Amino acid sequence: MTTPLDIPVAEIAAGVRIGKLSALDIVSLALARVESLQPQLRAFISVDADRAMNLARKIDEQRAAGREIGALAGVPVAVKDNMCTTFGATTCGSKILAPFHAQEAAHVVDQLESAGAIVIGKTNLDEFAMGSSTENSAFFTTANPWDVSRVAGGSSGGSTAAVAARLIPGALGSDTGGSIREPASFCGIVGLKPTYGRVSRYGLVAYGSSLDQIGPIARTARDAALLLSVIAGHDPRDSTSANEPAPDYVAALDRPIRGLRIGVSEEYFGAGLNHEVQATVRAAIAAIESQGATVLPIHLPHMKYGIACYYLIATAEASSNLARFDGVHYGHRTPRPADIIDLYSSTRGEGFGAEVKRRIMLGTFALSSGYYDAYYLKALKVRTLIKSDFESAFRDVDVIASPVAPTIAFPIGEKSDDPLAMYLADIYTVSANLAGIPAISIPCGFDASGLPVGMQLMGNYFAEDRLLNIAHQYQQVTDWHNHMPALG
Repeated sequence: MTTPLDIPVAEIAAGVRIGKLSALDIVSLALARVESLQPQLRAFISVDADRAMNLARKIDEQRAAGREIGALAGVPVAVKDNMCTTFGATTCGSKILAPFHAQEAAHVVDQLESAGAIVIGKTNLDEFAMGSSTENSAFFTTANPWDVSRVAGGSSGGSTAAVAARLIPGALGSDTGGSIREPASFCGIVGLKPTYGRVSRYGLVAYGSSLDQIGPIARTARDAALLLSVIAGHDPRDSTSANEPAPDYVAALDRPIRGLRIGVSEEYFGAGLNHEVQATVRAAIAAIESQGATVLPIHLPHMKYGIACYYLIATAEASSNLARFDGVHYGHRTPRPADIIDLYSSTRGEGFGAEVKRRIMLGTFALSSGYYDAYYLKALKVRTLIKSDFESAFRDVDVIASPVAPTIAFPIGEKSDDPLAMYLADIYTVSANLAGIPAISIPCGFDASGLPVGMQLMGNYFAEDRLLNIAHQYQQVTDWHNHMPALG
């Protein structure tokens, strides 16, 4: 049976604006569905039902009084729990931050709520966004709505599972090396990583500061465009925020794509790619071609170094960023330390999980005296080459199409003891972060077992409108985005 949670974000907001829908009823429905499915999915770390209901009640009252309400009025959403909020705790999926209550909200949270969206809670993630499955969360693993024995992906697995399961129509995630796109692919929904600097990172707890970017998660390209239009734009509080005007992403959706040039690089279709994933993505590219686009071969010679380059730069930045969690200022502190060294080491040993410790050690090693030039500096040089490859390709094509991940969602526990295998889940996504370009995952089919497959589109800097346009036009001739997992 169709409910208001099954209709698009814009339709929910429009219904609330004209009084056809009640914000209070929609939020109540969302909260009830979260309560019902949380034991199966474990998508949320925290839910603030009372606050959400109060905000919904105020929106209904404002509408009844004839006052202006925002573009997202009454739409229940969620944010990944590495974005600060002034309500509830911010945990980053880690024991070391419990309890931490931020004094200011993240810029994107303020933007959402200024537009009338109602943040009902905060979603699960791999600890400090370090992982590809949410199995690294200190609290629990989020399950995939299509098969609860499988991962939802990571690190934004809670947000993608919540949207795929129709708990909420939209959410925000963060993407450092694929953490929006990979779980979006695994869960069969749309996930967009904007250009670096397109969306303010103010209030996002840092993992890799030159790589992190916040982006929208939704069921359709149109919904993602509407969410992006609310959160995109310059923020003077973030020194890396681009002072670049944001276009009307929704208005750009209906442009015809005839004549657009789609680049396909064989580097994304090599060994290790599941044959069903490859066939499904190639069929999706052919569907875009049938709408009048031209498919051209391109070459990205340094893409093969992406994983090695990423896991040096990201871990080096993580080593620096996570040094602040020392038991002195906030968060967990070990009881009765013997001395100041014991305070630091025991606090961090008790508070951080195994994967975070691994990445801190890798990054610290890469930055250490005698190894800096051999590892970190070399990785920065390779990053420049990867960036140059994309710049060269975009002189010949408008977008680049590829798989999002080499496989469909894998069983929970399958890769837990093999970090390298887990890192390789990001092999097709990390290069977009290294180059700083935008990239989107859109659902493009299912494998024989009924699990979703995602196609990735990458664009030139600040070309989110073009990616969303192509994604939307693809969704006009396919219905993969309308499929729903069989949950209660």
